[in-house]
Amino acid sequence: MSLDGQLPPKMRLLRAAAELLAKSAGAPVSTRQITQLAGVSAPTLYHHFGDKEGLFDAVVAAGFEEYVAGERDFAPSGQPLEDIRRMWDNHVQFGLNQPELYLVMFGNIRPESRPAIVADAEALMEEMLNKAAAAGQLNVQPREAARSILAANVGVTLMLIAEPATERNLELSTMTRDAMIFAVSAEPASGPAPGGTGKSSVVVAAIALNAALQASHSDQLSSSELKLFLEWLHRISTSPAG
Repeated sequence: MSLDGQLPPKMRLLRAAAELLAKSAGAPVSTRQITQLAGVSAPTLYHHFGDKEGLFDAVVAAGFEEYVAGERDFAPSGQPLEDIRRMWDNHVQFGLNQPELYLVMFGNIRPESRPAIVADAEALMEEMLNKAAAAGQLNVQPREAARSILAANVGVTLMLIAEPATERNLELSTMTRDAMIFAVSAEPASGPAPGGTGKSSVVVAAIALNAALQASHSDQLSSSELKLFLEWLHRISTSPAG
């Protein structure tokens, strides 16, 4: 059974590929299956997308647009770390709602080949973490925090996808989320950190000032002065806590 023939061939191919991926349960999807469902010939697929992988790339790009919309689909609370928690939960829910698409987006990893989509997702997370850094709420650089949090977010989502739906324990996601945010947060714990491993207030202040300067595009310093100042701040913020 093919899709609505009134749709343009390119749109039918995108919908067919997305539908077949969603129903594939991880099995390979062939060019013939896609073109048959879309009601087009193979040359039509090659004309619009180059090959089957190009079509899948387009499906992933559309999926990422939906993912980004979900990550931004809330009004900022004014509390950046709380917004990070909401971004985490949105990410997990997106994966559970569209597991096959999520596996294509985040699970198709090859050695020493970092997918562009992962970098884009990190940039989205870093954007919010920059606000937390500027508010003095981070004890590591926003980029480092974004990579750590997203790695854990993807790992938990993949683990939950792999489990039978009736046995999924979403508390695992909540526990991991809060542990990761606590690990990068400058907010004081209820008691002293074991062994005094927390970052000093000087380091937290350096990270905050670094984030604020980069976001403000300040014209009070020349480009060379600003570059040198940011270098000093980076050195302070990455030095071991003393």
